[in-house]
Amino acid sequence: MKYNFKMDELCPATYAFQVIGGKWNLPILAILSEDKTIRYNELKRKLHGITGTMLTNCLKDLIDYGIVHREQYNEVPPRVEYSLTASGEKLVPLIESIVSWGEDHINSGGKHTSYTSS
Repeated sequence: MKYNFKMDELCPATYAFQVIGGKWNLPILAILSEDKTIRYNELKRKLHGITGTMLTNCLKDLIDYGIVHREQYNEVPPRVEYSLTASGEKLVPLIESIVSWGEDHINSGGKHTSYTSS
């Protein structure tokens, strides 16, 4: 389900999580941060379980956000490569920090802690 937010009314943090919050967006960004430039089929092979339609839609959204760059070469057969933009590169350390926080807290109970009233 996609929400229609008025982007000019969003809190900056909400906007940032909107950009990276899709199920496949973080895995796509992680692969692009490692490979720098990757072709569509290679990216799809690395994302186990993603459909072609879903990958295309996610890439389109990330391109629209200015996070991913799409380069099409006029060759036969056509060659298309994807990479992070400068804006996308700036997200990498932030995502790494979120991952680090998750690693530190995944087993701390959090959501799974049962609450008792005194």
